[in-house]
Amino acid sequence: MATVLYITAHPFQSDTYSLSVGAQFIQTYREVNPNDEVIHLDLYRMDLPQFDADLLRRRGQPLSGPSFDELSDETKAKAIRMREILDQFMAADKIVIANPVWNYLFPPVLITYLNAVIVPGQTFTRADNGRRGLGGVIGTQQSKKVLHIQASGTVLSHGEFQEVEYSHSYLKAALKFIGIEDIQAIYVEGTSEMPDQAERIKEDAIQQAIEMAKQF
Repeated sequence: MATVLYITAHPFQSDTYSLSVGAQFIQTYREVNPNDEVIHLDLYRMDLPQFDADLLRRRGQPLSGPSFDELSDETKAKAIRMREILDQFMAADKIVIANPVWNYLFPPVLITYLNAVIVPGQTFTRADNGRRGLGGVIGTQQSKKVLHIQASGTVLSHGEFQEVEYSHSYLKAALKFIGIEDIQAIYVEGTSEMPDQAERIKEDAIQQAIEMAKQF
C-alpha cells in the first residue's frame, strides 16, 4: 500500500482549472489503487507555521540558536507542528501538487510548505567532501514520485513566455535538490489568452490526468 499526499495550493476549494484536474486525477487514482491511502493537504486551510526568528536560528546543521527547552511555548508548538509536516512528507511514497500560477509563480503558501519539508539533515545532507552548493548536496528522497498540476492563463511551458515560467521550474529544481527525480507535469494553460478554448484546454488536461492516474 502506498501513501499519496495530494497537496492543493489554492484559496478556492473547487471549480478551478487546477483543482478540477487534480480532483479527477485523485478520483481515477483511487479507483485504480483502492488500497492506497490518499491524504489531502489543503495548504490554505491547514496549520502551516511560518518560520519565526528562533526557528530560523535553529535551522542549520548542526543546530544553532536556542535549545528546544529555551523556546517560548508558541515557538515550541510551531517546531512540533513543522516536524509533523516534515515526517508526513518523508513517509509519503507519492506527491500530487495542484496550484494556479499568479504573476509567473505559484501561491506563496506553497513556498511555506516547501520551507517546512526541505530541511538540512533531513531531506538533504552535505556531501562528505565538504563541498557546498548543488554539487555537494545529497538528497534523501530518491524513491518518491511527484505529479505537478499547474494552471495558468498564459502558456508558459513553451513559447514566448517560457523564460518566465518560474512555477514548475522552481518546484522541479527544489524537489531535485532533495533527491526526487521522477517529476511529471500536467499543464492547464492558455485559458485567459484563448478564452474560447478554455473548456477544451481543461477537458484535454482532465483526460491527460485520467491516463496518468492509471500509471502513477
